[in-house]
Amino acid sequence: MRYISFFLSLIITVSLGVVLSLQMGSIPALGLLLDPNHGFWQNAYSEDALAKDRITLKNLKGEVNVIYDSHLIPHIFATNEEDLFRVQGYVTAQHRLWQMEFQTMAAAGRISEIVGPVAIELDRMTRRKGLAYSAEQAVNFIRVNEPETYKLVEAYADGVNQYMEGLTKARMPLEYKILGYQPERWNVYKSLLLLKYMADMLVGDKDLEYTNMRQMIGQELMDKLFPLFPEENDPVIEAEKVWEFDPISIQKPDGIEFPDLNILFKNLPQPEPGTGSNNWAVAPAKTKNGAAILANDPHLSLNLPSLWYAMQLSTPEFTVKGTTLPGALGIISGFNENIAWGVTNATRDTRDWYSVQFKNEDRTEYLYNDRWIQSTLRIEEINVKGKAPFIDTVIYTHHGPVVFDRTFRGNRQDVNFALKWTAHLESNEQKTFLLLNKGKNHQDYLEALDHFTSPAQNFVFASRSGDIAMKVQGRFPLKWEGQGKYLMDGNNPAFEWQGFIPFDQNPATLNPERGFVSSANQHSTDASYPYFMFDDSFEHYRNRRLNDVLRQSENITMEDMKKLQFDQYHLHAAEALPVMLHLLDKSGVIDEFGEKEGSFLEELGQWNFNTFPNQKEPALFQTWWKHLYRKIWAKWENDTLPIVLPNKYQTVKLLTDEPGHFLFDLPETSQVETAVDLVRESFGEMVKEITLWQEEKGSYEWAAFKGTRIMHLVPNFESFSRRNIYTGGYGGILNATGERHGASWRYVVEMGDKITAVGIYPGGQSGNPGSKFYDNFIKIWANGEYVNFDLRKQEDPADVLFRTKFTQ
Repeated sequence: MRYISFFLSLIITVSLGVVLSLQMGSIPALGLLLDPNHGFWQNAYSEDALAKDRITLKNLKGEVNVIYDSHLIPHIFATNEEDLFRVQGYVTAQHRLWQMEFQTMAAAGRISEIVGPVAIELDRMTRRKGLAYSAEQAVNFIRVNEPETYKLVEAYADGVNQYMEGLTKARMPLEYKILGYQPERWNVYKSLLLLKYMADMLVGDKDLEYTNMRQMIGQELMDKLFPLFPEENDPVIEAEKVWEFDPISIQKPDGIEFPDLNILFKNLPQPEPGTGSNNWAVAPAKTKNGAAILANDPHLSLNLPSLWYAMQLSTPEFTVKGTTLPGALGIISGFNENIAWGVTNATRDTRDWYSVQFKNEDRTEYLYNDRWIQSTLRIEEINVKGKAPFIDTVIYTHHGPVVFDRTFRGNRQDVNFALKWTAHLESNEQKTFLLLNKGKNHQDYLEALDHFTSPAQNFVFASRSGDIAMKVQGRFPLKWEGQGKYLMDGNNPAFEWQGFIPFDQNPATLNPERGFVSSANQHSTDASYPYFMFDDSFEHYRNRRLNDVLRQSENITMEDMKKLQFDQYHLHAAEALPVMLHLLDKSGVIDEFGEKEGSFLEELGQWNFNTFPNQKEPALFQTWWKHLYRKIWAKWENDTLPIVLPNKYQTVKLLTDEPGHFLFDLPETSQVETAVDLVRESFGEMVKEITLWQEEKGSYEWAAFKGTRIMHLVPNFESFSRRNIYTGGYGGILNATGERHGASWRYVVEMGDKITAVGIYPGGQSGNPGSKFYDNFIKIWANGEYVNFDLRKQEDPADVLFRTKFTQ
């Protein structure tokens, strides 16, 4: 039955592929697609049915055994690391080849080669950010300075390429057949580019929007609405932490002024607001079994094939299990026989913008310190499917690449904005994970993190010896207070970064007295930390909910931690809704409510602030909040002037403390509005929207209203996507499952004498839409359930789907 459904959905997807290709000027080879021996029919298979007992692989030093469990999770047993990673590359390519290559082509700005002119602007943006440039720098740096890492990445690439050499047309991933292109050979550059792509996915900035906003409302209101720290700051590193180091002194230069410009174009794409990640570790003294427990759930876009690929890697020296990034070596989030770790985004401002003045039209010189100095031109040739190549010239200054100018998104303004970003620096993030995979203690963990530059991450740690720790790791620029918050003058040396915070002075904690460590994308520290910290996207709700539960909990078990990862409590609603109901009551309109308004009000008044999929109250609140937020801040929105608006925490604070503030007045009306008026009007708009929903779609139960969906990496391929996932949660909730974002991987591990672990992600091990392993994890994930992730030995007989032996 599954394969019949697959064929029906595939016919629709192939049709979309043809339409898509017609739009792009190139039709896929339908003969190949329909060929019974080589076309899409050959992609309706189950991996276990095609499994081979033995595979010959060149360049192996010894025998490698791979055992697949019933979920198609491979457990690789090798005698040395070089063989281990060579087979990891081969096995990963078996199941995720198209995904690996598509993501690296996106990171390199090469999507136009696949889909044609429609992607030229996207590719230009990617190249102008300097991702490919920074990956090239990383390759050269690692080749010269880290030859052992380079050798292992080469082995991985060799494994990928040997798989491709034996790949037949029949077994070619379906997306290649539909889109009409062929895979390329893998190399070290592509693996490092993938890690740079992660930095691009996770790092944002609002410097240009902040610049416009300050011009619009002035510094006094900026300070009020965008404070450096919220009143209820519950940071990553406990507020009681004493900083036992001598900080480097950074002084703000006298008379410094930021450029005054109205920037009339949009900045780079930003991470989705309201999503992020959670991780924590609990000390043995707070657990029932007396062993440390660690949990991690990174929140990212929900895509198919899944971002993650689960695996166990074993040599005589170590065994490690967790999730990998297809295309990169080792385990990214997981555990071995001694330590466990996980990551969340540290949301630190590591991208800054500088306005640059060129001497003449050829842009070969730019002004710095009132002197003309040489710039560098990088010619980007973008190959376009069905068309001639597009040539783009990107200017590099010592700040970084000039992303925006008159030729790209400048809206004909005489502006040139250069991007300075820590991701452009020489680094070896791959080594961090290689060392973590075989780490044995806290010191090994710290040494591994010393190689990690970007994107800034909160690395949680737990060990069998009972240690728990957290470190906010990245290469953080030394800045004077306020530096990098707005567009800076590229001519003025006073705006230069003053160096970098030493790694041993990055915020960190080991075995804090409170008995746990945690992070949820909130502020790294409180105001006592001696260095300037800024970001626009710090979380204010998930962190407080998480820490409140952990503070109150004792005798903690694995089950407790699984429930906490799937916690549905809506803290923002719990704080905002009583204020909104109070202001609505003050408006006097409740006495005039009809049956519909009264029923909605009654539902909201009885809400327990959970967001289970069958509840209706979340839809009422989110709709009401959406309209209220827009009413408050829409007066500042401008189609031609990108700005940043106050976050929901500051908005609730304003509603609570100052409901009569002039900020609630609507300039387009003759009367003077207060918060009471806007709450009343937005409630009415909520009633209209929900009533219309009921008339057109029926029930407004949360799962249906929210409409969580997991989309294929090519969004046009609807049939390979999954819509209307029945699950709760939302952005800003520990279970941060929104419409298109959520927990991309959940795992919990207890580091006892016998290590116990569970994990799950929304997808499946296979990248083939015709496989039963393509989406078999989704329902388990949506229900807040897990599969067993215990370490296994090679001789374990249970739960074996099939075995493969790799030999020279």
